[in-house]
Amino acid sequence: MVKYNSNVMKNAVKLCRIQPSHMILEVGFGPGIGLQEATKFLTDPKGKLFGLDFSEYMHKVAKMRLATHLRAGNVHLLHGRVECIPLPDRCIDGVYHSNCHLYWPNKTAAAAELLRVMKPGARMVTTLDMALLRGGVQQGFFQGISVEPESYLEALVTVGFADVHMEDQWDGGENFQVIWATAPTTLGHRA
Repeated sequence: MVKYNSNVMKNAVKLCRIQPSHMILEVGFGPGIGLQEATKFLTDPKGKLFGLDFSEYMHKVAKMRLATHLRAGNVHLLHGRVECIPLPDRCIDGVYHSNCHLYWPNKTAAAAELLRVMKPGARMVTTLDMALLRGGVQQGFFQGISVEPESYLEALVTVGFADVHMEDQWDGGENFQVIWATAPTTLGHRA
């Protein structure tokens, strides 16, 4: 799974189009692979990377992986759930994650909270490998969890994200899927 997560996470970071001075949020950072990849793009001292995860264990693993960046102050690990992000309104230039939406008990509340912290026009990138996820379902993994993307896409649209769609991508001969969502640029369309 580490190899799989590494590939889709690196693609989530790449597709997020992080600029040197951006304020970026990764949701469900796990062992910190995506955070480590994202630090390569934040070369301006104004750039900050926030990682949100509810697992104490993943915080410990990520702290070891990102110790230098944590000391430098350009990476901040936040403990909590996506339904209550400890960041101010409209402060984030981009959000990325891979598969963690599968575990959100209330996708609509989570999507609304993500939209709250995103600046108008900010992009959110979700990467996943539907073939691998569906194979996991057939093997008995994901008990009680639907891996199909429809409820997540519906939640994004319901709370007011714009340009919500899913498409296939390829990297090194491997197929994966990307779900795109953009915070609307006009306040009248915000949740």
